[in-house]
Amino acid sequence: MTVALPQPDAAPVPMREPSPALAFDDFAARYPFARSPAVGPVGFTMRAGERVLLLGPSGSGKSTLLLALTGLVPQAVPAETTGAVRLFGASVAGCRPSDWAGRVGQFFQDADQTLCGMRVEDEIAFALENLAWLEPQIHAAVKRALAAVGLPETIRRRRTATLSGGEKQLVALAATIAVEPVLLVADEPTASLSPRAAHRFRALLANWSAERAALVVDHRLDGLVDVVERVVVLGDDGLVLADGPPHVVFRRHHATLDARGIWTPLAADLDRELAAVGLAADTMPLTVAAALDELDALDLRGRDRARARRALAAFVARHAPSSAHAAGDAPPVVRLEAAACAPFLGPTVVSDIELEIRAGEVVGILGANGAGKSTLGFALAGLLRLKAGRRVGAMGSISFQNPEAQFSAGSVAAEIEAALASAGDAEARASRTARILRDWDLERLAARHPFELSQGEKRRLALACLAADERARLVVLDEPLAGLDRRGAAMVEAAVAGYVRAGRAVAIVTHDMDFALRLCPRCLVLGQGRVLADGSSATLMRDRPLLQRAGLEPPQIAPALDWLERHA
Repeated sequence: MTVALPQPDAAPVPMREPSPALAFDDFAARYPFARSPAVGPVGFTMRAGERVLLLGPSGSGKSTLLLALTGLVPQAVPAETTGAVRLFGASVAGCRPSDWAGRVGQFFQDADQTLCGMRVEDEIAFALENLAWLEPQIHAAVKRALAAVGLPETIRRRRTATLSGGEKQLVALAATIAVEPVLLVADEPTASLSPRAAHRFRALLANWSAERAALVVDHRLDGLVDVVERVVVLGDDGLVLADGPPHVVFRRHHATLDARGIWTPLAADLDRELAAVGLAADTMPLTVAAALDELDALDLRGRDRARARRALAAFVARHAPSSAHAAGDAPPVVRLEAAACAPFLGPTVVSDIELEIRAGEVVGILGANGAGKSTLGFALAGLLRLKAGRRVGAMGSISFQNPEAQFSAGSVAAEIEAALASAGDAEARASRTARILRDWDLERLAARHPFELSQGEKRRLALACLAADERARLVVLDEPLAGLDRRGAAMVEAAVAGYVRAGRAVAIVTHDMDFALRLCPRCLVLGQGRVLADGSSATLMRDRPLLQRAGLEPPQIAPALDWLERHA
């Protein structure tokens, strides 16, 4: 083939502006029987190679937008849509969702909806086989994907049904990136991940090829906002509320986002405190550590240093341990003696457990993905028979990691009414149902089917049903913040405070170290098939060798605690 080259004196050929990776052109979607759009009209574009974080309160339409990107809404999920969606310059409406399989990697909010129940290596290879990759290429891609998400080679032949929730999420993520997509679309990719696994995802995003774009929805912002170039925020009405670089959006719109229950990074809260005493940096740092480095660079003395300490103390008072204390001499609610715990039909994952939780006590259960946290939670609640040892105490109630596993009624209101089945007469139940709907911001959703809700709304409903049933003296919360916005997280904290006032024992399985530090005076750290430590949260979370051994990371607020100690 002969290519004609322009002569030296020829006019330069004008460069064409490349098509954006994606574009929403006044796009809106309304689901059947809904009174208002689930999202939109929304209009924004993403250029090739851009990394964008999509934020918004629960129910604002973030997941709907992601599903519309490849045409799953409305082609697979019925909806009435207006406007247009374009990928790489082509209209999505003129294509099937499968047409984008080789170019768009889509990570869904619920990993169980992605996985097929095969072995781990087969799950990761599945899309590659459908794209007709050669066998040597598939083996190499599976190995790269496992390494990228931090899964060991020993997990390759395990069935995904035997994995923990976090391990399933990592396998689904590995399967998504194995195809080396031009555009990565990820919905809550770190919701069930341990801090170290979440850090791996953020490192993956930071090192994402300059030619590839990424659109991510996530509520765990710390450590993520500093690897994205742009933040797009949706409001409760499904419209774009803010759009710009992270340091601009979180400084300029912090009060608005806070008021609407939208997560902001801890660094934004610290920036506000420093601004109040006249010590904010010219450009808002995106991590607590970076903000403190900027502060130290000022070489503050005298009154300026006192002002800085005052700002840091106010920041820590809101985010570090409260005045909550251990239950002391309260009667025990549940006790495990020499217990060995295993998932249903699975092998023992934690053993030699000696644990007692007292009335009014809040205990955090921490550990890496697959450490056995959820299994221990089920054993504490009495829902799993021990492999060895003894459990003493009445049955407890539990909120599952997957909220859909708890639903059995045809509407939100009916779910709560079912939880109140033994609570007084019909009039009393109706009054309490109305109050619970109001307390958990579910009033406008009362007539909706639970499966029609967003993931955050499902989580609130599951927690509301748990709060409605006051019979159990032990409450186990398994990843209660997954999928929740800031307003929902505040509801969880209020519910835990209510459990404590009522003298109920609470065990919280969580990967959110800052949440555990704030709410749980005592924590258990699981690792290596046993309890590595059991003690004061404030002490354990500053023990870096322990956290390293357990595959955990210190809480995001730790640098602020260290700074206050150094400048006491």
